[in-house]
Amino acid sequence: MFKIAVYLKPYRKEAIIGPIFKLLEAILELLLPTIVALIINNGIGNQDSGYVYRMGGLMVLMSVLGFGCSMICQYYAARASQGFGTNLRNKLFRHITGLSYAELDTFGASSLINRITSDVNQLQLAVAMLIRLVIRAPFICIGAIIMSMLLDFRLSLILLAATPVFGIILYLIITRTSPLYRKYQQKLDRLALVLSENLSGIRVIRAFAKSRQEQQRFRAASEDLTATAIRVGRIAAWLGPLTTLVVNAAIIAILWVGGIHIDGGRLSQGEIIAFINYVTQILLALIVVSNLVIIFTKASSSASRVNEVLAVTASISDSAAARIPQAGAASEQIQAAAAANSVPAIRFEHVSFGYNKTGEYALKDVSAVIQRGETVGLIGSTGSGKSTFVNLIPRFYDVLEGEVQVGGQNVKDYKLRQLREQIGMVPQKAMLFTGTIADNIRWGKEGAAAEEIAAALRIAQAEEFVSKLPDGLNTQVSRGGLNLSGGQKQRLTIARAVVGQPPILILDDSSSALDFATDAALRRSLKESSSEITLLVVSQRVSTVRQADRIIVFEEGRIAGTGTHEQLMDSCAEYREICLSQLSSREAANE
Repeated sequence: MFKIAVYLKPYRKEAIIGPIFKLLEAILELLLPTIVALIINNGIGNQDSGYVYRMGGLMVLMSVLGFGCSMICQYYAARASQGFGTNLRNKLFRHITGLSYAELDTFGASSLINRITSDVNQLQLAVAMLIRLVIRAPFICIGAIIMSMLLDFRLSLILLAATPVFGIILYLIITRTSPLYRKYQQKLDRLALVLSENLSGIRVIRAFAKSRQEQQRFRAASEDLTATAIRVGRIAAWLGPLTTLVVNAAIIAILWVGGIHIDGGRLSQGEIIAFINYVTQILLALIVVSNLVIIFTKASSSASRVNEVLAVTASISDSAAARIPQAGAASEQIQAAAAANSVPAIRFEHVSFGYNKTGEYALKDVSAVIQRGETVGLIGSTGSGKSTFVNLIPRFYDVLEGEVQVGGQNVKDYKLRQLREQIGMVPQKAMLFTGTIADNIRWGKEGAAAEEIAAALRIAQAEEFVSKLPDGLNTQVSRGGLNLSGGQKQRLTIARAVVGQPPILILDDSSSALDFATDAALRRSLKESSSEITLLVVSQRVSTVRQADRIIVFEEGRIAGTGTHEQLMDSCAEYREICLSQLSSREAANE
């Protein structure tokens, strides 16, 4: 909790002024029972109606002032808590978006969403309660005990004796509920994961008639969460009744002892009524305290989950020793060096990489050189390392061994933004964002003119279908591009990548939803658009990579062969096997 308090600093004024006004309200509230005692003893006892009216008016004035103080505190608490939550949420989002794929894979999307929403909301509530009640409730308890001691010290000893009993109850409840709240949050993550998978995969679920099984899986996760919630609720539910039991027992003892004192003339009727009012105030304050204990126990669990994310350091970040710090220098470095043919566009030198540092390598001792303007096809069986290979170029992951170079420079020596601005990436999963088609394409080049967008659409073979849409480029794209077909989404993501005319373009199996004619037209259009572009095409289709300048064949994380289609048919058994599985022997041999 204290580590996160730094995000409350901009609201120090609210965090100080709010409790001060709440303290004023508590002082006014503590004075009321004493005034009641004065009215009973001096006004009603002496039959002085004027005194009763004057003191009654004073009580009304104090109540109005107390209400005003409470409203001011409420206002400052709302400002501070909402501002704190906004700052923390923004910080979390910036931190999460700065993490590499490795850290994101560790947490999972559903858990991160819960942490940035549910956990931050819980912390927001804790901050609001901190300002509004954390000072007031203990002050009421302590102040009521002090005021009761001033009325009758011997009777106040009963309240003092009840204090350690309440402390023991709090300790037992907190120690038992705190770990359960952490389990509850973990199971909430699990439920969110199941829900996310079901909503995103609803077509697959229905296609395989697995709705009943998925309902059972969701029900199991929901019931597991419910069981934990009920368990922690049963324990937390004891706090209120036990608190009430202790305080009511104290009230019974006070009435019994107070009656003896009244009979002995040592205590007036007004004083015993005031005493009971103070005990009632203590009871109400303790009920508030018991609720605060539950809130802050939950907040403590949420704070640890938020801190867990903030404590993670991105394994991939801009190096302090980066040798290309100036804006635009990365592009000049790549293009100038490559244009002079002094260095290749991309070089892999004995690269090894594994997603789990203690597990198997996805790539093992891979070396490759790709020249500027070259079109290179990457092919291999599923899981052979093709996508891993291209993901290392924009430094989505860092190699464990060896070195990846772009434009003759280690990718670690570039600023991440500058490196990735030089690489157009079309991932396997075509992902579009809410907004217009034009907005989505401008992700590749901010401020791209209509002519540039039109050229990108022509290259990506998307111009025809976009022109037929009622609103053309202004057509709204629904979440994830659900209002577009798979082939349309792939062509738009290709247009997004090429609009910025990057020196390096990577197509990671991004034409799988296209027919053969459109695929061939796309490859031809890409080549004609620029002879200087370095194109990497990852595909399972032999027809897609067959006409490439060079083909790299992957097998179990290693390069099994490199060369043209004809060369590989003669020298690489793995490539020949792939070809014969897709083409007839005559088609495979046909040039």
